[in-house]
Amino acid sequence: MGKRAAEPAEGVLVAAVGAGTPAARAGLRAGDRILAINGHALRDAVDFHFHGGERRLALTLDRRGQPAAAVLERRGPDLGLELETPRPGEISTCGNKCVFCFVHQLPRGMRRSLYVKDDDFRLSFLHGNYITLTDLEEAELARIEEQRLSPLYVSVHATDPELRHQMLGEPRVRRALMPLMARLARSGIRMHAQIVLCPGWNDGEALARSVRDLAALHPAVTTAAVVPVGLTKHRERLPRLRTLDASEARALVASIHGWQGECLARLGSRFVHGADELYLQGGVPLPPAPAYEGFPIAEDGIGLVRRFEDGFARALGSLPPALGRDRRVTVVTGGMFAPRMRALLARVAVQGLRPSVVAVRNEWFGGTIGVAGLLTGRDIQAQVAASPGGEEVLVPAVALRDPAGVFLDDLTPADLAASLEVPVTAVEPSPGALLQALLGPSASR
Repeated sequence: MGKRAAEPAEGVLVAAVGAGTPAARAGLRAGDRILAINGHALRDAVDFHFHGGERRLALTLDRRGQPAAAVLERRGPDLGLELETPRPGEISTCGNKCVFCFVHQLPRGMRRSLYVKDDDFRLSFLHGNYITLTDLEEAELARIEEQRLSPLYVSVHATDPELRHQMLGEPRVRRALMPLMARLARSGIRMHAQIVLCPGWNDGEALARSVRDLAALHPAVTTAAVVPVGLTKHRERLPRLRTLDASEARALVASIHGWQGECLARLGSRFVHGADELYLQGGVPLPPAPAYEGFPIAEDGIGLVRRFEDGFARALGSLPPALGRDRRVTVVTGGMFAPRMRALLARVAVQGLRPSVVAVRNEWFGGTIGVAGLLTGRDIQAQVAASPGGEEVLVPAVALRDPAGVFLDDLTPADLAASLEVPVTAVEPSPGALLQALLGPSASR
């Protein structure tokens, strides 16, 4: 079994308060600890969300060791509060040893927090983290049902009990997944399921069975995502796995499209979706936006490219015709998306703007990982330095995996700027943010 979360500190800590928000008007400050809402004692941020839905919130506070109180009047969904997430010692960790686990493929010497394998239902509800459900205790299940913590994000991988047990690394304690998901479904809990596709393990008929079994729980199981396994060069003493090749990616996309047609006719939803990586790797055109049915799991790489490219196309009409000066900008991205990024930037018709793309190969993980979110500072630094330079380098903000703004290898954008001798700017993954960064802060839109 995984390590259960330690008892959290009483209440929930306020990490930040937005200016001019209801929280600011109530006098809340960063560092305040909210102990109770309308008389209900709080254990964590989940309790805050559960009890914080009323229009008037009477808060009991601890302010630097002194009792305090505040009244917060809700005027919409956003209270203007940022709450501190559970600390590492308060997070339930995973006791499985999944054959594909990315944490097990990390090299030594990285930040300790990167090696934490969370399996905490609270982080699933609050942040969309995927959990296996294997270590949930009855009290935690009861809390999920009582507080209607929905949606949850479930790492399924296979619905065949024996196969799933093997893929989870044959943990000492077995727990049947489908009865547990059925129980949550009966309680009105919505779930998004994920299948990490490992060729030779859970593909073929095993995958078809997983899709059928999960679809039987629709609409409680709202989506099933099929994502390809990611492998690094750091797999010493781990089970032998391989990635999909291009022809297998195309065949898998074809199977997913077939299942979508069946599910759409029977359930009124396409239900099962393939990761963007499958389409890019197989050279298959991305589905149109309506096929993603509102993009409920875009942040997990399901429709993210389609949403970005469509938004980019719409934003082109608001660009100025010229900058008034020459501006050369280097855009950093992963190898998988680089061809599409070049095609997008070729459509930016702003006189004086000359963007270029550097497709950074992920040497840190062995060259087999092509997504931008796992790029390291050292790889960016070395490969941008070897390319024709611009006056500014734009790096993907999704590669900064820490609140302090550091890459996986602990370098910062400031470190890169000092080495490359040009400003380095982290850009959020939205069309507007990228286009504004391309134009520069002084450009009029």
